[in-house]
Parts: sequence; structure tokens; C-alpha cells
Amino acid sequence: MKRSLEERLKEGTVIAGEGYLFELERRGYLQAGSFVPEVALDNPEALKQTYRDYMNAGSDVVLAFTYNAHREKMRIIGKEDLLEPLNRNAIRLAKEVAKEHPKEEALVAGNISNTNIFNPDDPESKEKVRNIFAEMVKWCKEEGVDFINGETFYYHEEALIALEEITKQGLPAVITFGLMGENILRDGYTVEESCKILSERGALVVGMNCFRGPETMQPYLAAIRNNVDGYVGGLPIPYRTTEEHPTFFNLPDGGCSCHLPTETTFPTALDPLYHNRYELAEWAREAKDTGLNYIGLCCGASPAMLRAVAEAVDVKTINSKYSPDMEKHFLFGTDKTLQEHNLKYRLKA
Repeated sequence: MKRSLEERLKEGTVIAGEGYLFELERRGYLQAGSFVPEVALDNPEALKQTYRDYMNAGSDVVLAFTYNAHREKMRIIGKEDLLEPLNRNAIRLAKEVAKEHPKEEALVAGNISNTNIFNPDDPESKEKVRNIFAEMVKWCKEEGVDFINGETFYYHEEALIALEEITKQGLPAVITFGLMGENILRDGYTVEESCKILSERGALVVGMNCFRGPETMQPYLAAIRNNVDGYVGGLPIPYRTTEEHPTFFNLPDGGCSCHLPTETTFPTALDPLYHNRYELAEWAREAKDTGLNYIGLCCGASPAMLRAVAEAVDVKTINSKYSPDMEKHFLFGTDKTLQEHNLKYRLKA
């Protein structure tokens, strides 16, 4: 029998694989800029394979790819008529893949996120946001998801509206914030204050995702853990953000020799700024030691990176059989049949 999210959290660390947005753009199935997940309708097999790759890399959750698939985004690209079919199909594909897990059926999460139209000074915008969340959560409920992941909020009040709409449908909620460069939510709350309020109002998991790499997210995750009695989640991006440049929106690349089409490396020239898998694994161990319960990676993460994170917190994944093993490598191996003259050349190659 499939355990619920809460049951899994009680028993240990839950791994959550995200990052579909950048991964599918890299694979050629999503347009950078608009970043709307039309892949759920245009290339469903590509989306299923991406779901599968992250699940096999250790994710306990198959997150329905409806990030940015809300009414406002669909209106901007002139495809509002595809809103409901896209949402429902993304969930149905996720459910198909979740059943493939050889040990225990994976959890399926519905997904809502920042709308980019919320304005704290405009009551009409708040009502539009509520309606956007209400219809998406309703479809999630009807399609039978296990919980709702509400993510990348940078306004406390928008996250609260999301939680209220999830709660109305009787579904568990994971609510995570994207903290921008001013190190405070845009309506004045600290992220730990907001997480405490949301946890007290019924969110099963609260925390942070996206925008920040491990170095600039972890101090805030520790503060959330110190202020919240419930479960805490952290899903950083795999890029080397710094105190000077705490988010990936303005990360510089001093080694770039070409002219970029945008003022910054975000979103399509971040490639040289990745953390390697070992750095990400080190963060995962620190996150677990800090008391985080729901651990993963966000935009930019590959399945191999997620597998390293999962293994770092003692989770054996479906694809752990493909984890690095240098024993047979002609330069770096230890197998006794390898050629000595090659092994001695390892630092000259």
C-alpha cells in the first residue's frame, strides 16, 4: 500500500525531484522565455521520460509539470483554451509514471506557483490569483493527486492564498518560497516568519525552493527550521550563488567570451556556473543534519545531481546501479588488470 506524504515524512527524509523547466528546455521540448509547459500536450512521451528519469534518480514524488500553466500565462501566449487539458494531462502522465516504481508507487503532487500578477496594493489582483489557484487545485483534486506543491512564492500573502485554496479541497500542502536578492519577501515578511505562519495554518511542509543555490539558501533554511515546529523543505538550484549575487537572476560569468542576448546569464547562459554533484551532496548532508525533512533540487538540476543528493542522505535509488565507480577506468581505476603505464599518466593526460 502506498504511504502518504505525511507517513513518509514521519519515517525519514523525503526526496523531491524538480527542475523539469530547465531540463526540458535543454532537451528541446520547452521554449525559454515564456517557459510554459506545453510539453504535456505537445510531447507527452518526452514529459513522461523526464518524470521517469527523476523518479529513478531517487525522487519519492512525481511532480505534475504545471508550473506556469495557469490562466494568466496561458492568456499571454494566446492558448487559454488549452489550460484545463494541459493541467489534467500533466497529472495523468505523472500518475502513469508513479505506478512504474518497482518498490512503492511514487507520490503524485499537483503544482501551483507564483503567478507574477499578485500585487499587495491591488485587491483585484488578489482575487484573480485566488481564482487561478482555485481552479487548478480543483482539477488536481478531481485527478486524484496525493498532495499539492505550492512553490516559488515571493509574497507571503500570495502563498497564504494558495494554502487557503489547497485546504478548501482537503489536500495536504507543501509551500515553499523563492527568496529574491533583497533577502526578504516582497511584502515585508522574513521567510522564517512567513513559514511559521503557514505551518501554524496547516501547511504540512514549509520551506524554500529555487532562485538560490545551497550557499545562499542554507542559512535561511536553518532559520526556518529554528522557527517552525512542523516539517521543513529545501530545494535549491544547483548554481554557485554568492553573498554578492544571492540569486541566479544576476549571476555573472567572467569567463564568457561572447555577447549574450540578455543583460545577465539568466536564464540561458548559466551553464558554466553549476555546482558539481559532490558539492550538492555535501549540502544535502548538511540539510539533513540541520533537520530538513523534504530535500531536493530545483531549476537546472539533472537526474544525476538529484541521485547524488539522495545517496548523500542514505537513500538508495532505482538508478544507483549507475552511480560513478572508477574501479575499471583506464586512468583512475584500481583494477589489477589495468595498464600501469596509463595509470601513471593520470595527471598528465
